[in-house]
Amino acid sequence: MNVGKKMAHTAEAVRGSAKKALGRVTGNRRMQAEGRGGKMKGNAKQSGSKIKDAFRR
Repeated sequence: MNVGKKMAHTAEAVRGSAKKALGRVTGNRRMQAEGRGGKMKGNAKQSGSKIKDAFRR
């Protein structure tokens, strides 16, 4: 996995975590749910890239 994609996937997971935390602080359940989804999406992309790298070697 190239560095740019790795950073993008990590940033997506971090944005999701931040959004989830902000939703928790403000009491906004919708924002919490969107944050959880963003975090899961970023983590899934990271895992997929790691699996691809494992099969390439």
